[in-house]
Amino acid sequence: MDILISNTSGKPIYEQITSQVKAQILSGELKAGDALPGIRTLAKELRISVITTKRAYEDLERDGFVVTVPGKGSFVAAQNVELLHEEALRQTEDILQQAVDAARRGGVTREELFQQLSLLWEEE
Repeated sequence: MDILISNTSGKPIYEQITSQVKAQILSGELKAGDALPGIRTLAKELRISVITTKRAYEDLERDGFVVTVPGKGSFVAAQNVELLHEEALRQTEDILQQAVDAARRGGVTREELFQQLSLLWEEE
């Protein structure tokens, strides 16, 4: 599991961990049943507080991405298709909001933005 922490990011460290683990699960890089590093191990590797790592794991568990088994560790949860779809929609909404904000600042019209999105969609 690769996690990169940015000290210049506006996001708290636990959110950086959470979003990167979710992205690895959504992409299939981490699969159901895969073990995550222990809280202390990850904290040591990233040179951060155990409390920060614990918060990230708790958030991942709360959101249904991780299951913690006392005495054994944390594992990637079997994913509910609806949960994956909902998370993808949430991430897409965040990114599209940034695009809309940039378009408004730059004087790009709604129609131009829709046209750009359609062109990008067709490129895939």
